[in-house]
Amino acid sequence: MAEAGDRGGQQAACGHDSYCSPLASRYASPEMCFMFSDRCKFRTWRQLWLWLAEAEQALGLPITDEQIQEMKSNLDNIDFKMAAEKEKQLRHDVMAHVHTFGHCCQKAAAIIHLGATSCYVGDNTDLIILRNAIDLLLPKLARVISRLADFAKERADLPTLGFTHFQPAQLTTVGKRCCLWIQDLCMDLQNLKRVQDGLRFRGVKGTTGTQASFLQLFEGDEQKVEQLDKMVTEKAGFNRAFIITGQTYTRKVDIEVLSVLASLGASVHKICTDIRLLANLKEMEEPFEKQQIGSSAMPYKRNPMRSERCCSLARHLMTLIMDPLQTASVQWFERTLDDSANRRICLAEAFLTADAILNTLQNISEGLVVYPKVIERRIRQELPFMATENIIMAMVKSGGNRQDCHEKIRVLSQEAAAVVKQEGGDNDLIERVQADAYFSPIHSQLDRLLDPSSFTGRASRQVQRFLEEEVYPLLKPYESVMKVKAELCL
Repeated sequence: MAEAGDRGGQQAACGHDSYCSPLASRYASPEMCFMFSDRCKFRTWRQLWLWLAEAEQALGLPITDEQIQEMKSNLDNIDFKMAAEKEKQLRHDVMAHVHTFGHCCQKAAAIIHLGATSCYVGDNTDLIILRNAIDLLLPKLARVISRLADFAKERADLPTLGFTHFQPAQLTTVGKRCCLWIQDLCMDLQNLKRVQDGLRFRGVKGTTGTQASFLQLFEGDEQKVEQLDKMVTEKAGFNRAFIITGQTYTRKVDIEVLSVLASLGASVHKICTDIRLLANLKEMEEPFEKQQIGSSAMPYKRNPMRSERCCSLARHLMTLIMDPLQTASVQWFERTLDDSANRRICLAEAFLTADAILNTLQNISEGLVVYPKVIERRIRQELPFMATENIIMAMVKSGGNRQDCHEKIRVLSQEAAAVVKQEGGDNDLIERVQADAYFSPIHSQLDRLLDPSSFTGRASRQVQRFLEEEVYPLLKPYESVMKVKAELCL
């Protein structure tokens, strides 16, 4: 994501003797890595120069078909070594590539970059890459939602102990809890699409956004300048361009894009933290491969490595929003160059990190394992306390006094709690109720009063409605890519 004047240096080859970002070497997908590669960027620069020349020719500037064809034929003929040498000499990345492109387009060399500023290729390329990178993320996020929706549907009725403050609370269902995760991801999907749809092209604006150079090229014909802007915008596949820019497009665009990605990071961190906690409780686990090693010292361990990776990367993704916030705040007047080095790093890293997170989370969601017997046991440990109100109501219906019953059940509950906390025993409250003659009128009702499904309220129905009314319609545009499996990187 280069800018004029910020050299950045020749990209070091990834090898054993040089640092390479783990995002590229370990985590992100090849397609996302390519999106932010030099080849993709500089090829897009050349495409933008071609579109500009085509539009300028169509509007009457003296550009020949032969020059246009020469540019078309050399879009992929990039001499990276020459460009690096030129950049070292000129200390200007765009001009280095103007010369490099001109070297293989001798006839067109004179009209390459005609009337344009460096940000014509730099900023417009950034916007194209941001749009296309979102195109890579959308189906991946949709697939994660789809896998979790399948999981939620299958376990919509499975009661589980709910937690508030990570303390036992009323029962919910495994599927209902999963829908909490899905709902956040659906918001992320909608926001990501909204930001993509709202992206505008910088267009053909000149050095300070006034289009003065193009007005001079077209001898004061404002209509042709506007047509030029519109034609190049359409060639790039955008519906509209900014009317107002400085030398750059407003850096608030970067804030909007990275804000959505940071929000996705927060969603994934919450989901994977829940999975890690459930793994500790032995109620649910992420996939664990046959030959996978959980610990080099403790052979029995089944560490939630994938979920931990997601949390680790999500933490990085959430922090990246600070870069565009600060960059936008210090862009003096029409622009300053202190955005460039920062944007080279944060924009690429945000997308590579989001990509890695979604690949990993899809892998997790395709292999989640649930242990119903463990869940059932934990319910049995806690449900008697939760059932005390039901027991009191049943006794009152059988003719008992509410206050007497409350005191009886309070004493028995404290005794049962002492067994659990002080002796490490099982919760024996129901056994105590069964042994107490005072509760004999409802002894025959205890099984019904303790049926876990009677404590989950409308959870199952909520899952059904949520999936049918909100999730499946949202996923419909992505149906054709739903069968793609996630390949876990290193």
